[in-house]
Amino acid sequence: MKVPIKSIDTALPLPAYRTPGAAAMDCVVRTTTVIGPEEISLVPLNAALKPPRGHFVLLAARSSLHKRGVMMINGVGIGDEDFSGDSDEYHAALYNFTDAPVEIKRGDRIVQMLILPFDRVEWEEVDALDTPDRGGFGSTGV
Repeated sequence: MKVPIKSIDTALPLPAYRTPGAAAMDCVVRTTTVIGPEEISLVPLNAALKPPRGHFVLLAARSSLHKRGVMMINGVGIGDEDFSGDSDEYHAALYNFTDAPVEIKRGDRIVQMLILPFDRVEWEEVDALDTPDRGGFGSTGV
């Protein structure tokens, strides 16, 4: 699948698969950002793109991100197919959970990007689901 992408800074690489079996592409940071203790910063990822119709962008933390003392504050990022303008650069919302400033440097790989298909649903409201209740969180044990 070919996806139109605009690099904000052409000196940096586009999101890229790092291994032949990688499911997601690593994204690089466009500008060095210092995140203060217990603060949140939007870190630019140097990419504006136009997902194909019926697809969305999923941003997730790389597995090593926590070692830097930061995490994606919203867990994952969702980019709708219509978030696709020339200035619609993707960002990662990072939270510094340490007591010291954390520097995220230009060119660092901090998040992964997937482009996935989606279906829109229409609700069919019913009085009952005709299936047994299973309980709630932790209902099958820890």
